[in-house]
Amino acid sequence: MHSLTEWFRRHFSDPQVVLLAALLVLASVVVLVMGNMLAPVLASIVIAYLLEGLVGLLERWGMPRVVAVAVVFVVFLLFVTLVLFGLLPLLSRQITQFFQQMPNMISHGQNALMQLPERYPDMVTSDQIQELIGRIRRESLAFGQQVVSISIASVVGIITILVYLILMPLLVFFFLKDKHRILGWLVQFLPEDRALSQQIWADVDRQLGNYVRGKFWEILIVGSVSFAAFRLFGLDYAMLLGVLVGLSVIIPFIGAAVVTLPVLLIAWFQWGWGGDFIWLTVAYWVIQALDGNVLVPLLFSEVVNLHPVAIIVAILVFGGFWGFWGVFFAIPLATLVQAILTAWPTQDASPAEEGSPS
Repeated sequence: MHSLTEWFRRHFSDPQVVLLAALLVLASVVVLVMGNMLAPVLASIVIAYLLEGLVGLLERWGMPRVVAVAVVFVVFLLFVTLVLFGLLPLLSRQITQFFQQMPNMISHGQNALMQLPERYPDMVTSDQIQELIGRIRRESLAFGQQVVSISIASVVGIITILVYLILMPLLVFFFLKDKHRILGWLVQFLPEDRALSQQIWADVDRQLGNYVRGKFWEILIVGSVSFAAFRLFGLDYAMLLGVLVGLSVIIPFIGAAVVTLPVLLIAWFQWGWGGDFIWLTVAYWVIQALDGNVLVPLLFSEVVNLHPVAIIVAILVFGGFWGFWGVFFAIPLATLVQAILTAWPTQDASPAEEGSPS
């Protein structure tokens, strides 16, 4: 009991530490308990935070904030319109074509599997292949039923989507326009002695802003370059695969490995083991290598380096808590944890320091 009391005294004797702990607990409770209800608000805060970099850039160029917000908001609306009426219909058509071609792909794959017992009779038997083919058919049927159920759920939730499309742009606009008023209103509820919280937030804000904006540009660049390469080679579903490759950078290490499978499978179904398949594979790995060794260091030069184990653990933990957004913000949230642990007082000042003259 004495050890526990001593631990609390050592770590929570400073009022600033108590304030920081209270803010962290409050933020976690709000997200966990009210996350679904406040989803439009939280998503709008993320988007506004993303756009704030452009607003700040225009302000540094001498543009009044109201005008800068208006310009950035119009660009944001144009981007959303392009995605909704340009990208999504094309993706929808390619997804439909993919499911229409899936039976042919499965048949092609079955023919290739049936040749394995003839080529490698000592390693693979026909019974094993038949069992594998049956399992693939069952999984494909279950996947198709799941897609249908998702489609029905999406039709049921179309009103919610419309509400988001109307509500979120308004929230984004007011978060950008009244940023200082909103922050000033929140700060008035905090004690004046909050230097520790301000120090941690300044560090995290720099890291978070750099990460979110850098990740956006990484998704855009990697997805666009991948689409151009796939289109150049004439690969089917080039736009769909380009979007998947772009989104795969959200999950470090794991995303690139997962999205490689559909890219190579579709290329194999289309061309077989020919020269086109080999050259596309080489081009795909060149894009991945340039992303990891050139683009990432360039975009994330100011982000604190984290150990790969810490990144993977952060993805699993925060993704389990908050789904997509937890995965997206896994690295900045891990950076937040690291900044808190670094700034958190671990021991009292020594008696010699307390008694030394100032």
